[in-house]
Amino acid sequence: MRFFVDMPLAVHDTITLPDDVYHHWTKVLRANIGDTATLFNGQGGEYTVTLTRIDKKSAHVRIDDFNPANRTLPYRVTLIQAMSKGERMDYTIQKACELGVSAIQLITTERSERLRYERDNKKLIHWQKIAVSACEQCGLNIIPAILPPVTLSSYLASCTDELKIVMSLSDDTHRYIPKAPLPSTIGILVGSEGGLSDDEIDACHKHGFLSWTIGERILRTETAGVVALAGLQLAGLQVVGQVG
Repeated sequence: MRFFVDMPLAVHDTITLPDDVYHHWTKVLRANIGDTATLFNGQGGEYTVTLTRIDKKSAHVRIDDFNPANRTLPYRVTLIQAMSKGERMDYTIQKACELGVSAIQLITTERSERLRYERDNKKLIHWQKIAVSACEQCGLNIIPAILPPVTLSSYLASCTDELKIVMSLSDDTHRYIPKAPLPSTIGILVGSEGGLSDDEIDACHKHGFLSWTIGERILRTETAGVVALAGLQLAGLQVVGQVG
């Protein structure tokens, strides 16, 4: 089992588990003294721990070992995702984390979902929890940041990625993902359910973005970024493999 804990960790220390981890491991999964698990805190690497004590409302573990592996990709990838409705954003964030994205920058476009200001923070907390859960499942030890929404124009003006990709079906669209070796920083921009407008595509091109597609079919917004990330990962792993 893997659990995220938001606290300092060090080999040979004994710590009290956070309430949510205590409940899930000892109450739901019915762990016993002597059972082992993996903890990570998002600061890099992971720790093997042994359950040493279970009380009525708490549990304690001994930190036995440290593994420095992060299971990150050999390049930094930012998914620039237009806001979408309902569970589509949940799916995008979950799968992007499983595929090793470094950060997810949310953007608003002409056709994207718009949140009320007072809901933004609750949604960001919800999405960050999804990212944590995905990292617990997939083994990624650096949790991708879910960055608050900005306008497309604001992001284009500040983007410094070496390779900039916008998923589209415009006339000058390239087919497939570029081959390795890939640069150290990559940005993948995906529109909302209605796609990006022609003016928005033009603005992306003016800021150095290349139009890319995986094929002739139109993908859903929650699918496009995931497919692009998978393609980039395959291209990179063929040459340089994963790094620690």
